[in-house]
Amino acid sequence: MTRTLCSIILIMGLLSLACPLASVAQVPNEGIANMIIQARQKNSAQLKQYSWTSRLELTQNGMVQDTRIYQVSYGPDGVQQQTLLNDQNGQLPMGFLRRAIAENQRQQTEQYIIDLRALVDQYTLPSVGAVINFISQTNIQGGKAPDGSPILQMTGNNVVSPGDTFYLAVSATTFQTRRVQISTTYQGDQVTVTATFTTLPSGLTYPQYVDVEVPDKQLSLLNQAA
Repeated sequence: MTRTLCSIILIMGLLSLACPLASVAQVPNEGIANMIIQARQKNSAQLKQYSWTSRLELTQNGMVQDTRIYQVSYGPDGVQQQTLLNDQNGQLPMGFLRRAIAENQRQQTEQYIIDLRALVDQYTLPSVGAVINFISQTNIQGGKAPDGSPILQMTGNNVVSPGDTFYLAVSATTFQTRRVQISTTYQGDQVTVTATFTTLPSGLTYPQYVDVEVPDKQLSLLNQAA
């Protein structure tokens, strides 16, 4: 399931990447939007100087189907590179028929996750316009992160798909992302994504944990970066 997990790695990376700056018309909360855009741009440039490991665990029907560990970095051309360090596939059942059915289900799950990526990508707010559209239409509230630091919290509905909910929390001082939560549907299935970010002493912020849950398919994908 290499394509499946590589696709998810790209999703995780996009959650922390920046969008290029551009001049925009006056809109509500424009100042906060511009600070978030600038913070994401700075973080993206800094991220390209780092390498990290990414551990992905795919679980379905309560059983681990695939566990992979990648070394991730950026090449001189700025393109993300992934090197597979470890691969542990879940054991297929014995018997020709049962094994064939399990393999077919695994392939269907792979295609489902690949297709789901296109939807999740849109919640990364990958462009200036997407950031501004979201922030200009949401109420911003102050709050505290688990470590006690001040954050700005934004929640919007119908951001990408009808009936969805998108929550974004950023640092009130650096405007770097602290937490993302998505509740949406795909092919009639409820999908939730939760990303928790951490900041290194250098200031680099990255998604340390990303959890994708599809209860209707008893499907779970957990990514841990270090």
